[in-house]
Amino acid sequence: MKYSFIIPVFNRPNEVDELLQSLTTQTLKDFDVLVVEDGSTLPCQDVVARYANQLAIHYYNKPNSGPGQTRNYGVQRATGEYVLILDSDVVLPPGYLAAVDAELTADPCDAFGGPDRAHKDFSPTQKAINYAMTSFFTTGGIRGGKKKMDKFYPRSFNMGVRREVYNALNGFSEMRFGEDIDFSTRIFEGGHSCRLFPEAWVWHKRRTDLKKFFKQVHNSGIARINLSKRHPGTLKLVHTLPAIFTAGCALLIVLAVIAAICGCPHWWVMLLPFALFAIIICADATRAERSFGVGIRAVAASFIQLWGYGSGFWRAWWRRCVLGKGEFDAFRNNFYK
Repeated sequence: MKYSFIIPVFNRPNEVDELLQSLTTQTLKDFDVLVVEDGSTLPCQDVVARYANQLAIHYYNKPNSGPGQTRNYGVQRATGEYVLILDSDVVLPPGYLAAVDAELTADPCDAFGGPDRAHKDFSPTQKAINYAMTSFFTTGGIRGGKKKMDKFYPRSFNMGVRREVYNALNGFSEMRFGEDIDFSTRIFEGGHSCRLFPEAWVWHKRRTDLKKFFKQVHNSGIARINLSKRHPGTLKLVHTLPAIFTAGCALLIVLAVIAAICGCPHWWVMLLPFALFAIIICADATRAERSFGVGIRAVAASFIQLWGYGSGFWRAWWRRCVLGKGEFDAFRNNFYK
């Protein structure tokens, strides 16, 4: 086999079913699939069994250890020249693997990744969250892509690595969040070639409600400080933009409240930047998704995305950089339970 798909899963049998179904439609068939259950209480073994006659598929069940170690477990048992790491909540278009193969044939590299999109059948909230995570007006430019503000770092929802390079780097670390950026950083530090495959995109469901979305991006903000501790010099200005945005918003709100208390008739001027940002997001998301309803939801999702990340960043900065706590002690309740 040239390609081995590695799919870690925790309590998501329905999502795995959709992903496996999309793998059966791939136009390129030179691959096998390894599904690794990370100590789930809702196992997907029966789901995997239904695809035994359609895919070269292998199922493993192991004690819970987090996504990074679960991917390593799968790669240790893979045989493909390249391992393709997917999250269980993605769905592949039929030409996904053919696009990967075309890129590698034209210009081989050691590691790569692709972008994500929202499926037409996603809920309005899922589409709004997808917009918030991919728009250039939020952090889409920071995450990397055609309009990137930083070099492209593959993410674990859609990542490929030459298996010998993966093993040479000892795979993912024990980090429970941000482990994919840690791995991508080590790929670059090791002198390996890595690039974006624009046509190797996936449909990515992400979170289904705004509360779960806030927790996800808050943890991402925490992870950025942890990553800067592990890899000194990797924290750049673009990574601090959501934190600056969050601090600026807090300052404007405080000033507006003070002005209102002091009787200033123009206190509301302090809040105009919020309105301007909301109008830009609503208009752009409405245009992109052709739905005003998604545009309105995208305003909430974008503020949550930036505030969630920014608050996590500042929280981690205080605990790690000011109080001097260790990575595994400062946020044990967030990542290690």
